[in-house]
Amino acid sequence: MGSTAPRPVALLRDALLADGHRVDVAIAGDTVVAVAPAGSLHALAEDTLDLGGRLLLTAPAEPHAHLDKALSADVIRPPLGDLGAAIASWSAHATTMTVDEIADRARTAALALLAAGTTAVRSHVDVLSGRRTADDAPASTESAVRGARALVRVRDELAGLVDIELVALAGPLAPDHHVEAVLACGVDLVGGAPHLAADPLADVDRLLALADRHGVGVDLHTDENLDGPLTLDHFARAVSARRGAHAGTGERDGRTWTAGHCVRLGTLGPERLAEVVTDVAAADLGIVTLPITNLYLQGWQHPVSTPRGLTAIQALTAAGVRVAAGADNVRDPFNPVGRSDALETASLLVTAGHVTPDQAYAMVSDTARSVMGLPAAGPVPGRRADLLAVAATSVTDAVANAPADRIVLSRGRLVARTEVHTTIAAPASAAAPASAAAPTPAAVPA
Repeated sequence: MGSTAPRPVALLRDALLADGHRVDVAIAGDTVVAVAPAGSLHALAEDTLDLGGRLLLTAPAEPHAHLDKALSADVIRPPLGDLGAAIASWSAHATTMTVDEIADRARTAALALLAAGTTAVRSHVDVLSGRRTADDAPASTESAVRGARALVRVRDELAGLVDIELVALAGPLAPDHHVEAVLACGVDLVGGAPHLAADPLADVDRLLALADRHGVGVDLHTDENLDGPLTLDHFARAVSARRGAHAGTGERDGRTWTAGHCVRLGTLGPERLAEVVTDVAAADLGIVTLPITNLYLQGWQHPVSTPRGLTAIQALTAAGVRVAAGADNVRDPFNPVGRSDALETASLLVTAGHVTPDQAYAMVSDTARSVMGLPAAGPVPGRRADLLAVAATSVTDAVANAPADRIVLSRGRLVARTEVHTTIAAPASAAAPASAAAPTPAAVPA
């Protein structure tokens, strides 16, 4: 993989939009300023990038990654299994990791995302407290912040190429002072997994209180199970209360509130589901579904009629809830595969989530950016020039084939390009000279 300095682009020539129009796209700085019929806009040759009819889309955003865990499977060699088995494998390995090792894997994973078109990533990073039971003594603060130090380093190194947000993933046994030490490293949001706690609702409240003290947003792993506790409605009502505290004051909190996974929601009956969805919609809580990891981790105990393990996408979207989608884990104990490609996530949404290709792509791009609190992007005047050009004829074609040929712009600058050349041998009948062709059989009388 080669590297060059980011190249500012003032004009994208001959782009294919999702609606079928061929256009030129003018860019000033990091913003799209004009979209006009192909051939009608002009700029200096060195500032122009000819897309040759490639499909031009909003660049994907990854709303839920684990860069600190990514690409660790070959080292850990974990057994295949459910969430509990994955947590056990990861926890055992985490005690051995160094800041440099975490940073190396995270950097590689982030650049793979960028090459595939993703220009913004929200990554959870474990608070490495080292406690497996309440009786275990916590690790030192220095040990607890190893992951945070590594990911802050990577975020700073890649600034200007990919926007990275970090979430402190605090397990139920992580002491508050460890979470606060991780935030002090420069981590942006508070996160956790309250459904794993002995008192899930109390852990939701603890994490929200931590976020309040530091004035940051919250992104929780929420109800990542098929039949365990339900915390999403409690989380949503708590967020509504916080939003309500600013109602009528002319102030805006500015924090983002996000619930990831929400697997349990997909198992509820209609009446209870409607109650929870109403709470989520009232709170304007962003939801992130994570198909590849939840399809892998959930349902091991159900060998017959295995559930998909996804959240209630249709019920949420019908209620106006912003539902984004992410890839979650990539080649670690929680998911042995994954391509770091939003088009893979979109394809799984179509197959397992029963949404259209257009809806699926919006969930990994426009809606993901909204849930992450990022400005709108795409080939529309006034939007940020975070763009993906892909060798495809439509959104459906892109989602179905995930062509590797891609051009990626971040804030109006060319930051990644992958070009593919394919050669296929001609069929024998086409390659053979005419003299060698098989003779035409003589007609046989009836």
